[in-house]
Amino acid sequence: MRRLLTVVLVFVAAHTVPVWAAGRAAAPAARVYLPLVMRRLTSPGQPPVRYETLPVFSAPTDRPAEEHPDLNLALRGYAPTDAARSLVDYGGATDDHAPRLTGLFSPPRTPQIRGVYRVYAWDWSGDAPGAPIASPPVTLIALQATRGEALHLPPSGYDIGSGYQALVLYAAPHRLTLKYTREDNVVTGYTLHIEGLDVHPALLATYRAADAAGRGSLPALRAGQAVGVAADAEIGVAIRDAGTFMDPRSRKDWW
Repeated sequence: MRRLLTVVLVFVAAHTVPVWAAGRAAAPAARVYLPLVMRRLTSPGQPPVRYETLPVFSAPTDRPAEEHPDLNLALRGYAPTDAARSLVDYGGATDDHAPRLTGLFSPPRTPQIRGVYRVYAWDWSGDAPGAPIASPPVTLIALQATRGEALHLPPSGYDIGSGYQALVLYAAPHRLTLKYTREDNVVTGYTLHIEGLDVHPALLATYRAADAAGRGSLPALRAGQAVGVAADAEIGVAIRDAGTFMDPRSRKDWW
């Protein structure tokens, strides 16, 4: 009995992954759930915030947001990879107005990258996850955070109206999809996925009401506005340009 217990404990310790990545870091066809280890921690209470909505400049998303792999990242999943856990330097042009991920935190900082992942591509013909995206080599990173610290909308050089910079295209208790344009899709502009946070209850409620009302308007965020708090010691971040997953480690583009 003691030997069996030892084997079980060693297996669990060797397979511990971040809370936000539990059940999503494995291939979609072979997900691993460790409920005894990957318990959800409860973050401290969040201060009151009022969120407003803005009219959307496109038709609503073509399927329910929770069932859309461009909006709900959990449908795709992501796999760990062995690329460098540090910022990297790419050549080419730079958009000076692109979101700056340092602004997730207050005061702004460049946190340690604790993990690197590859998001799964989506097979639209089969409506299922495909293979992990091969290029760029990293499409989601785990950033060090302090459990309970506030997280904010990273600032950009774009104004989508009335001083707002982004819409909330999808919100769940522990993930957000944010869009730096007024369209209800990821086709143009920048899209930011944040995993492993406790979304502010007022933001979640505002999103759910807008979603239930037909998505003609969606919650709008100003640069630096609070969106929630870190649920544990790290958060996951992925960023896209015109629908394409980019390397969030790129120093010149996002930091």
